[in-house]
Amino acid sequence: MRNRRRPIAALMTAIAILAALGFGAAAPAAEAAGYAPISGEGSSWAANAIDDWRANVRSAGMTVNFAPTGSVAGLTGYANGSDDFAASDVPYGIRGTTPGVPGRGFAYVPDVAGGTALMYNLTVGGQRFTNLKLSGPTIAGIFSGRITQWNDAKIKAENPGIALPSLKITPVVRSDGSGSTAQFTLWMAKRFPSSWSCGEVSFFTQCSRYDPTVQQAKSGDSGVAGFVAQAGNVGSIGYVEYSYALQSRYPVAKVLNQSGFYVLPTASNVAVALLKAKVNTDSSNPETYLTQNLDAVYTDADPRAYPISSYSYFVVPTALQNGFTTGKGTTLGAFVDYALCAGQQSAPTLGYSPLPINLVRAGLAQVKKIPGAVAKNIDIKRCNNPTFSSDGTNTLAVNALYPDLCDKAGAATTCTYGTPVHGSKSSSSQGQSDNNTVGNHTSGSTAGGATTTGSTTSGGTTPGVPKGGTPAAGGTSAGSGGTGAGTGGNATVTLLNPDGKTSCDQDTGQCTTIAASPVMVAADTTSAFSQWAVWIAVAALLLLVVAPPVLVMMNRKNH
Repeated sequence: MRNRRRPIAALMTAIAILAALGFGAAAPAAEAAGYAPISGEGSSWAANAIDDWRANVRSAGMTVNFAPTGSVAGLTGYANGSDDFAASDVPYGIRGTTPGVPGRGFAYVPDVAGGTALMYNLTVGGQRFTNLKLSGPTIAGIFSGRITQWNDAKIKAENPGIALPSLKITPVVRSDGSGSTAQFTLWMAKRFPSSWSCGEVSFFTQCSRYDPTVQQAKSGDSGVAGFVAQAGNVGSIGYVEYSYALQSRYPVAKVLNQSGFYVLPTASNVAVALLKAKVNTDSSNPETYLTQNLDAVYTDADPRAYPISSYSYFVVPTALQNGFTTGKGTTLGAFVDYALCAGQQSAPTLGYSPLPINLVRAGLAQVKKIPGAVAKNIDIKRCNNPTFSSDGTNTLAVNALYPDLCDKAGAATTCTYGTPVHGSKSSSSQGQSDNNTVGNHTSGSTAGGATTTGSTTSGGTTPGVPKGGTPAAGGTSAGSGGTGAGTGGNATVTLLNPDGKTSCDQDTGQCTTIAASPVMVAADTTSAFSQWAVWIAVAALLLLVVAPPVLVMMNRKNH
């Protein structure tokens, strides 16, 4: 009798051990399903950054779908419940500009900062012109259709000594409801009302100054940039986020700031300007909390400040409505956490400016309101944002270089670049070169039509996006890279293609294959496959240990 009980006891022991380890029990929903796919739409202004983040977290098992349909469409889609999240450059409830505040619960989360740039296609003496300088009133005159020729007296006065051609100006605007349009027209309406009479609008085509025989209307920032970058569209100029000009290697205008300097929309210059942004900090009102007032940005007297600087928002749910689940919330929380922290590392390379610590801290608090977000893992102490410093200052703004005296309004035509207004090194030089250590891009060819050829790098290291949702300390971005080449004069090269996983540095021409970048997620959001692989391995080991004695005892019983 005792011998008969021994195999049964051994088997019961094995079962008990397996049960204690959880083998055979149902896995938690989040683990069994992995990351639930999420979908959003909205801002094309922020789309290049969002696409980069989406590509980077794909190796973590996250599927984040995003359509750059424009801010108004994004706000509308979220309000209607057809999207899990939205991206917008402007908030709800701007009369005549954006939809009213929705009944669905929501919170704004700043996602990335940047400069609205004036990308143009202009040749002088048969070569691409890359040192165009424009003041606000002149820009407003161009887009209102009042200034129609490139050799207009006002443009010539701001670009002395340049033989500007007698050529029609073709302003390129957005055809869709756009946060880019709203931010651009708000700046003109606030600062130059005598030159811009339409006020703030999200649909440029609804402005009384719109004339299809004067302006070209295109959908999305990509549509505007694509038109300007066509070799046959010399004379065109459009407003886009700076990243689109960098991608296509076309120049952007230096815009006159309050201090009297013409500056580029670099990461550093945007960071300086946004130090003057007033952020709504009344958390009791979710309809306006973290929205921005840019009046002081427009009039910032710092010589480095780029005046058309702003930041964009994610719109995220705060309640389980319209089909939004906690599973989706886990994915969205991890994705936005990544975007605010490690995702900001790529912002300068992409043509944006990383968010400062005050916006990141407030944004992370908003992320915790997403149903299903893993709050214990959202910690600013682990946030690898490039603007952070020990004393709380924005490192990009502190280290931003000052403009060259040749970019001062009224500088002599014989001025030679190389003398900064302050410090020992100028932030900009003839053409598009920018010497800031962060965001030091060159968009467009040199005046002499120099050629830049990209080299290939074999992989690179990015701090760890977990694969399958498993936290990791680091990861390797392996790949053969790619090649980017641009020839001065008329070349158009796409330097950034997240889905094609290629990113090229504008200054060095080096191209690297994009793989994963870091994201911290909770341990209880790991993938079901990796968890069950562990249990199966443990079970196999236990069977190897338990099975032989059981078989031996059963064999003795039979004999």
